[in-house]
Amino acid sequence: MNANEVLAHEFEQQRNRLTALAFRMLGSSSEAEDAVQEAWLRLSHSDAAAIENLGAWLTTVVSRVCLNVLQSRRARPQVPLSPDPRDAGAVAGLSAGPGATPEPEAGRDGESDPEHEALLADSVGLALLVVLDTLNPAERVAFVLHDLFGISFDEIASVVGREPAAARQLASRARRRLRGQEPTPNGDRLRQARLVDAFLSATRNGDFAALLAVLDPDIELHADAASVAHGAPEGATGAEAVAAFLQRARGARAVMLDGEPAAAWVVDDRPRVIFRFTVGAELITGVELIGDPDRIAALAPQRTR
Repeated sequence: MNANEVLAHEFEQQRNRLTALAFRMLGSSSEAEDAVQEAWLRLSHSDAAAIENLGAWLTTVVSRVCLNVLQSRRARPQVPLSPDPRDAGAVAGLSAGPGATPEPEAGRDGESDPEHEALLADSVGLALLVVLDTLNPAERVAFVLHDLFGISFDEIASVVGREPAAARQLASRARRRLRGQEPTPNGDRLRQARLVDAFLSATRNGDFAALLAVLDPDIELHADAASVAHGAPEGATGAEAVAAFLQRARGARAVMLDGEPAAAWVVDDRPRVIFRFTVGAELITGVELIGDPDRIAALAPQRTR
């Protein structure tokens, strides 16, 4: 292979890790892929021979691109539902398996406290998105790089343009919010996000007991005519009856509806049925299934992964 082919090969070996990193920062597969592609363009126009550590160099470039995206997104925080080639064909019906998103194998730098593993277990899904949306771009980047990918604060400092101690504080602030130690203005939305995450986890895993555990005993489900045409009942009452149908929703994806956590059954990268939830203090009390294309278009579901 010539030098360009070798560089391209080395970059491809980094692509999955970089895409996973960008995805965690941006919450959008398409934007993550754009960020990684931008890194390749910059690499291809750089003196690659002078780069001592290609992985670290690419991590820095992708992180800075993501930081710029987050800063420019402040006035438009949601991500439009758009095609994700990794999910293509993953959903063949309400009982289909979920699409896959590459997960990082994060290394550790020894700076996290003993609660780190528990933090990671709770850090994927709508709840994380809701929390991250309360952070400024620098806090979000610092948290993702350190707590999810094990990047040192010395490296993070060069990304966010601050001293290592300041970068540590950025991640610490995000961590406190994620653990609920610092109040956020989105408490109700965070509670709903956690319930929707639990619903999605239960349906993906086929765990009927876990699904029942997040449904109010008197929950009501209502479906429009288009949803019924897709196989939904017109209505159902009670946790057992509602769960009997909802357990088929293994192909549902997390979405946001004007900042409200929800789910969608997606076929060919198009939302066919929206699951809109009503929640109480601790449980889901109602589910509305929306399949009418005009209503779905008006709701403009925003994909989170």
